[in-house]
Amino acid sequence: MSRIKAIAPFGQQIWLDNLTRQLLDSGELSRWIAEDAIAGVTSNPAIFHNAIRDDAAYRAALAPLKALAADPEQRFETLVLPDIRRACDLFAPTHAASAGRAGFVSFEVAPALADDAAGTLAEARRLWAAIDRPNAMIKIPATPAGLDAITGAIADGINVNVTLIFGPAQLAAVQAAHRAGIERRFAAGLPVDRVASVASVFISRLDSRLDPQLPAGLQGRTAIAFARDAYARWLAQPALPGGARPQQLLWASTSTKNPAYRDVIYVEQLIGADTVNTVPDATLAAFRDHGEAAATLAGDPAATAEHLAALAALGIDLDAIGNELLAAGLRQFADAFAQLLRLFDA
Repeated sequence: MSRIKAIAPFGQQIWLDNLTRQLLDSGELSRWIAEDAIAGVTSNPAIFHNAIRDDAAYRAALAPLKALAADPEQRFETLVLPDIRRACDLFAPTHAASAGRAGFVSFEVAPALADDAAGTLAEARRLWAAIDRPNAMIKIPATPAGLDAITGAIADGINVNVTLIFGPAQLAAVQAAHRAGIERRFAAGLPVDRVASVASVFISRLDSRLDPQLPAGLQGRTAIAFARDAYARWLAQPALPGGARPQQLLWASTSTKNPAYRDVIYVEQLIGADTVNTVPDATLAAFRDHGEAAATLAGDPAATAEHLAALAALGIDLDAIGNELLAAGLRQFADAFAQLLRLFDA
């Protein structure tokens, strides 16, 4: 059995953090679904910028788009939304076999809307209708404005991938926004049992930000401690009404940034039931080669609490750090989206 596929019996889904036309056309994504039990795909502006810049299949399609769409953003969607639909169709058997619990493909709202609740919700509705697949997920950033849009989208029955989560208070607010959307939809007499959502918690960036100011014994452990604490709190959540499914925790940014750390540490150490890990190609290849699957997410609760207490004793506020990382993440995605649109404006 594939080392990646060996994760599935522990109840965790592995999603690919990439999507290109080449992956679809070559059959490679289909092969990974069959051989590795890859259960979904995520995308973002940086992923599409790199794909369209480097994928010959995309580059050949750029010039004809000028006659088909008026502005760069329309050209971008004209190019990539068919591939989002193709990916959704490719994962449709996974979605059906899991009774709607897996097989999702994520597409992000424009980063410029991060502080516009009404605009984000309108964009989520438009993209949901345009993709027109039950296993699509619309990615919305976990900004204060995004929280309002998340509640509205969930109430509308739109699957939502909440992205750019870095701190515990931010995660709690995301979970509350999801619950509010489910409760609003349930109160309206609408079905809630097939509305799916994930809360994408960014992992490696937390260690990269904090390690330089920590003593050696605490380095490389904060992101895992944060994730394990979040999972323990997730397990203790009250049930949602109407048989609604809880919003799953998704581990994002799980490539190892520090070469001194094991290259699959953020996969191996975060395996637990009813979670998702979205993994870039290189980390997926590394795990396929030498990763070890085991139920690790529950970890050692005492050690987790001890590490978080040590951070607090040093005066480190994870929520303040999370807000800083959120601002940086928003800038990064906005810059990537601007670079992406320039490819369509040449």
